[in-house]
This record gives sequence, structure tokens and C-alpha cells, in this order.
Amino acid sequence: MSRAARRNLCTLALTLLLLKSTWFSASAVIPQLRAEWGLSAGAAGWLTICVQWGFVAGALVSAATSLPDRMAPVRLIFVSALGAAVANAALLAADGVVVASMVRFATGFFIAGVYPPALKLVATWYRTGLGAAMGLLVGALTVSSGAPHLVNGLGGLDWHTVIWATSVLTALGGTIVVVAVREGPYPFPRARLEPRLVGRLLADRGTRLAVVGYLCHMWELYAMWSWFLLFYSAALRPRGLDDSALAAYVTFAVFVAGGVGNYVGGVLGDRFGRERAAIWMMAGSAACALLIGSLLHAPPWVLALAGLLWGFTVVADSPQFSALVTELADQRLVGSALTVQMACGFTLTGVTIWLVPAAADAVGWQWAFTVLAPGPLCGIVAMRLLTRHRGAPPPPPGRGAAGVGT
Repeated sequence: MSRAARRNLCTLALTLLLLKSTWFSASAVIPQLRAEWGLSAGAAGWLTICVQWGFVAGALVSAATSLPDRMAPVRLIFVSALGAAVANAALLAADGVVVASMVRFATGFFIAGVYPPALKLVATWYRTGLGAAMGLLVGALTVSSGAPHLVNGLGGLDWHTVIWATSVLTALGGTIVVVAVREGPYPFPRARLEPRLVGRLLADRGTRLAVVGYLCHMWELYAMWSWFLLFYSAALRPRGLDDSALAAYVTFAVFVAGGVGNYVGGVLGDRFGRERAAIWMMAGSAACALLIGSLLHAPPWVLALAGLLWGFTVVADSPQFSALVTELADQRLVGSALTVQMACGFTLTGVTIWLVPAAADAVGWQWAFTVLAPGPLCGIVAMRLLTRHRGAPPPPPGRGAAGVGT
């Protein structure tokens, strides 16, 4: 790894800690918003679902126009970061779930111009060793997603402060990227505006199976991230430990565990193969989804440890799926391929983000997360089929060794 590559990777990873903080800014303050606006759990869920669907809309627009493959990644990230910061700050003017859902949709729309281009940008610096590098980058994205929980846990901050802080952090991150990050010496070829080429991305069976694996991963991931705070808060309440700060800190720690998991997953994928690493981690996360509810009445530290394990495994498979897509997709359309894959995955997350609180209302938190287990279990099947399809080739030494996407 050259000094310039290391410097750009570290700078981009640090700025992404700031850039994606708007994603879960509303989720982190849901308990306060529910109290202030009188929201049910289902209504509050729309604040997260609308971010997911906004991201999908932004991703579809980007892919249809081939924008991630026609516009310089640094410039696209900067413009999109400013848009996300403004949209996130607009939540301060909302007085109920309808307006709040609209501005959260806008936030997700702009984040679609930050996430895929950042993943593509770091790949321009590497021919080899991309697994660990991209694991570090996506790990930063994961920790960034949990940053609002840390902000919210610092002394019982008012929700307005959380929103302001995450908006400022996102704008600052975009500014740092445009000033300090550059495209590397191995850029992807620029694409023309040819929307019909995007339809070819799924023509290859291997690519389709990689996308299916990603969809199974996304069935579980964002619902777990969205509702772990309320799950852990529900576990504390009967013990007289109804301390929102403690629940926020534990939830942030779960995201940090995921950041570590991304890096470890990238390294394992480089060493043992993408499909095999994904199968290991999906087996672990499925077990956590099935069993963590049984620990609802266990000592809080035991439940926290289980949450950390789930936080690690639920996202440690993430580096594999988009890596497989970058190996198989038309190199002119790598940015669009990643964007289309994410659009499909984030569309699915709206279902499970709604499903988990509905299950909690129906059968309680002890069983609510079990509805997520079929995702990783089906993902294991997809990865086994992909292994058979590809003949279990060793990880390629080139650009395709990257692990990208969350």
C-alpha cells in the first residue's frame, strides 16, 4: 500500500464517520420524538423506513442516469453531503410524523450520492489488498451510522441538539472529502449515459446470486440496527434501569462491534474466499436473531455481550456481496452496479423495519427479532449455490478483492 493510498484511505474513512451520521439521526432520538409527538412504535418506524426509501429513490435516479460512473466521485460526494445535511436539519422544523417522514426521505435521497461513490472512490487506489482496505472503509460507515446514539447518550441531550450535531458533522465530512481526498491512479472507465446497459448487470447468474445474498443480508441488518435501542431499553425497564443514556451507549457499542466486523470480514474474505466468509457470518447472525430474545430477562451485561456479538456478525458478511458484484459486473458500470444492488437491498429493508415492531406489539420483544433469521439462512443457500457456480475460485488478486457495501 503506497503512502498516498494509505493517506487517502484513512482520510476517507475518518470523514465517512461524519458523513453517514444523518442516516440514523432520527432513529437515535425516537424515544424523545415518540413522547413529544405521541407516536406509536409503528408511526415512529416510518422515520427510518422513509430514509431507506429515499435512498432507494436516489439510487435509482443515479443508476438510471449512470451518474456514479459519469461524475467525479469526490464532487458527487461533496454535493450530496451538503444536501443530506440540509435535509436532516429540516427535521427541526417538523411538528409531526408526516413532515418528518418527508424530510427523512430527502435525507436518504442525498445519502445515495455519498455511499456508493465513496466505495468506488477508494477502489481507485488499489490493485491488490483491497479486502482489508474496504473493510476499514465500510467499518467507518457502520460506526458513523451509530454516531447519533453516542451523541444522544452524552448527558441526555435534547433531540434538537442531536439533529444539529449530525447535520454539522455531515457537512464537515463532505467539505473534508472535496479538499483532502483525490481519485487514485486506477480509475474506472467513465460511462456514457446508456441506461440500457444497467439492465445487463443481472444477466450473469453469478451476479444474480451475489445480489440475492445481499438482499438476504439486508433483510436482517437495518431492522436490527433500527430497533436494538428499543429492545435493549425494554430489557432495562423491568429492572428499574430505564436509563436512555445506558441504552444509547450499548447501542453505539453494537455499531462499533459492526465496524470491527467489517474489517475482519474483509480480511477473512481475502484469505478464505468471499462465499465462505459470508456463510460463516450469516450463520452466526441467524443464530443471534433466533436466540437474543431469550436473553431479554438475563442480566443487562449478558444481553449487551450478545448484542455485541450480533452487531459483529450481522455486518461482517457485508464486505463479500458487493465485492462479488465488482468482480463480475461490466467495469464501465461498477458505480451503477453497486447503486442498483443497494437500491434493491434498501427497498427490502422497509419491510423488516416495519415488521419487527409489529412483531414486538403482537408477541413481545422476546420473539420479535426471530422474523429476521430467514434472511441470513436463505443467504447461506445463495452463497453455497454461488460457490458451486464459480467452482470455488480463490480470491482474485486484482480490484475485485475489495469488500464493499453495507
